[in-house]
Amino acid sequence: MRVLIWVIIIFAMAVGLAMLVGHDWGYVQFVMPKWYRVQMSLKLFVALLLIGFIVVYLLVRLLQGALALPGVVVQWRERRRRQRADRALREALLTFHEGRYAQALKFAEKAYAASDHPATAVLLAARAAHALRDEPRYRAWMERLADEEGKTQVARLMTEAELAIGSRHFEEAAGKLEILRRDGHRHIAVLRLRLRVASALRRWEEVLELTRKLRKHKALTEEQAQPLLRRANSERLRERAGDGEALVEAWNAIPAQERNDRQLLLDVVPLFAHAGQGRLMRRTLESLLDDEWDSDLARLYGYCAEEGSDCLAKGEAWLRDHPRDPGLLFALGRLCAVSRLWGKAESYYAASLGLRPETKTHLALAHLFERLERPADAQRHYRAAAEMAAV
Repeated sequence: MRVLIWVIIIFAMAVGLAMLVGHDWGYVQFVMPKWYRVQMSLKLFVALLLIGFIVVYLLVRLLQGALALPGVVVQWRERRRRQRADRALREALLTFHEGRYAQALKFAEKAYAASDHPATAVLLAARAAHALRDEPRYRAWMERLADEEGKTQVARLMTEAELAIGSRHFEEAAGKLEILRRDGHRHIAVLRLRLRVASALRRWEEVLELTRKLRKHKALTEEQAQPLLRRANSERLRERAGDGEALVEAWNAIPAQERNDRQLLLDVVPLFAHAGQGRLMRRTLESLLDDEWDSDLARLYGYCAEEGSDCLAKGEAWLRDHPRDPGLLFALGRLCAVSRLWGKAESYYAASLGLRPETKTHLALAHLFERLERPADAQRHYRAAAEMAAV
């Protein structure tokens, strides 16, 4: 349909042109000095005028093209240079991620030489040099960013911090990240690097703060955050192991969700017991054991009272449901020893040892027999504990 319309239009134009040409328009006469005259038909004059206009237009365009030719050549060369720089940068990125660091360094050098914005090439070259363990070239590349400090400071500091962590230069990385923190850069990547540095430098307060932030922003899953929180809380409590009041204060500062971590309790309950604060753990352990039984946690229940009678009743109530649990039997033995029920303590320890021989149970029996002035039995269990520890 469209073709038919164009055919009709072209034929209509042809007919109109023929009718226009067939009509007599008259003449044009030019009078020159000395009575010289030029006369032509108006149709010829119009045709010559049109042809002249076209010729002049083409000559002007040709002249403009000739005058603009040097600029066009410059633009073409500039465009080729940029294309080469982009191609070299793409090749550098590809070879870097392929692990071909020497090739990546060569391509990055080409991109740096040809690019108008060389910061990306410099950072890539620095990473490649660092991967090759070429420290002088790495430092030289990083120094080339000095001219663009305002534009590339964050990228430079992030790169230096990350590579310093990879080389285990944690103090150097901490210095770079501190500059970023002071400048207000608290995005996820910075927080992750700070967390790695804080863990390596054993800055447990900072580890806790950063882990909670990252978990809040969903940059860490609960499964990823829990081991970090557990270790940081455990190490903070270990640092206060000799001070009962400081232990209690640090424990109360831990959120309830983190205090209910069973693995954390396995680590810290003995610390509280040795500091004379074992009773602080009693309610937490009872709640967790009532909710879900755990033999290892039940073993720790023996550290939860200096006067074992109250705890002993609770433990013996559990024993009805778990009569062959070695951890609970050990705890009952310790609670009986605290309450000076020597016979019951010996029987509970012996039952636990029969179900699961452990070094701690042998040592507990050895200490009990020393109190009962039975040195031969004590020595027998000391030897058994030493043999188990040596295996």
